[in-house]
Amino acid sequence: MFSYGAAAVQSLKGLNSHLNYLRRTQLWFQILVGMVLGVVTGLLLAPERGYVDAATSQTIGNWLALPGELFLTLIQMVVIGLVFSSIIIGINASEDKDAIKRIGMKVVPFFIITTTIACVIGITVAMTIKPGDYIAPELVSRMMAGATVTSDIPAATPPGLADIPEKIVSVIPKNVISAAVNQEMLQVVVFAIFAGAALMAIPRARAQPLLDVFAGLQEVSLKIVAWAMTLAPYAVFGLLARITLQVGLDAIISMSVYVGAVLLGLVILLMVYLILIMTLAGRNPLTFLGQIRDVMLLAFSTSSSAAVMPLSVKVVEEKLHVRKAISRFVVPLGATINMAGTALYQVTAAVFLTQVFDVDLTMGALAILTVTTIGASIGSPASPGVGIVILATLLTGIGVPPAGIALIIGVDRILDMSRTAVNVTGDLVACAVVERWSPREGTASVPAAQTNRSPESA
Repeated sequence: MFSYGAAAVQSLKGLNSHLNYLRRTQLWFQILVGMVLGVVTGLLLAPERGYVDAATSQTIGNWLALPGELFLTLIQMVVIGLVFSSIIIGINASEDKDAIKRIGMKVVPFFIITTTIACVIGITVAMTIKPGDYIAPELVSRMMAGATVTSDIPAATPPGLADIPEKIVSVIPKNVISAAVNQEMLQVVVFAIFAGAALMAIPRARAQPLLDVFAGLQEVSLKIVAWAMTLAPYAVFGLLARITLQVGLDAIISMSVYVGAVLLGLVILLMVYLILIMTLAGRNPLTFLGQIRDVMLLAFSTSSSAAVMPLSVKVVEEKLHVRKAISRFVVPLGATINMAGTALYQVTAAVFLTQVFDVDLTMGALAILTVTTIGASIGSPASPGVGIVILATLLTGIGVPPAGIALIIGVDRILDMSRTAVNVTGDLVACAVVERWSPREGTASVPAAQTNRSPESA
């Protein structure tokens, strides 16, 4: 009788795992179908096809993108609460203060080093391929003359040496509510880290009521995200259809070498991540890609690291088997400061524009560009289109007119989607690496011998 019951339990567990696998695979398949249908629909309804005029095409695109806008708005509605509660819960998931310090000391250098590698890859690819040499001068004049979007992009000057202390102080929010309202994610993360550390420092009995509140906030946020995820396939379809309608094939073809250079750099960076996942995390790269494909596809479709953060946490914990103490600290932090793909895109675009406008780049200028890009990418909002705004702040420092962004704005959204997928992949790689580097004895609240015998560790 006992063996029959045990077999029944194992059978139910196996059935549950199989059903969960089918559900996740179905989401992946639905997103992929939405991507394909969205691109095809956008190409068919583009004004240059002649089926509809430009005004009608824009109207259709806006209606098609309605599910996508609703999806992104729902995510943005809860992202502050989710990030804040996730970091606090992640820090307090372990009673070992030293373990949290060790996680932070490992993941932050990882993000900085990989972002530096990304900048080097971007500069190398751009200097080798020289995509700016393939742009005809008349195309530059025509696209610059017809651009109006640049008027909304600030031409800020990168901070100098004297401004660095002020920038360091500015990451600490003077007003937490103001930081949340203005979506200042880095300030929210910093405050969450302080709050989480403070709750860990006081007696657990007095901290527990607040931790229960944050746990409830996290559950509510995740429930709203689960509702939003039902819109994901339709959101992907609508967003991609509108993007294709707006960009068109002509702009893509005319900038194909530049687009190819950025995509090549991102592929190389992805290969670097796969090498790291194999050497530092001891995982099979192909298996890893299969485990995170849902996250990559959703990141590619939404162009928002924040939008996929809940799914990232779910995949990290359920498929990569990373502890909550790591996943719920590293993923929100990575969505805020890990922008390696964005940094690669920015340096590639900057070098491309220097080639277009015949601006000479010295080794010193390249070094300054790299350092500035790393600094600018840290703490940038995890939302669509932010890379083009950051790029505008970099161009002035290397002698390129900010109006040159008009040349690349048409294909930016396609590259934004690609670099977001790479950014999110970097977050997941960091989780796996930190999991491998962090002994379970350091984050478990039970003795190591008991942890090794527990079913979850088996």
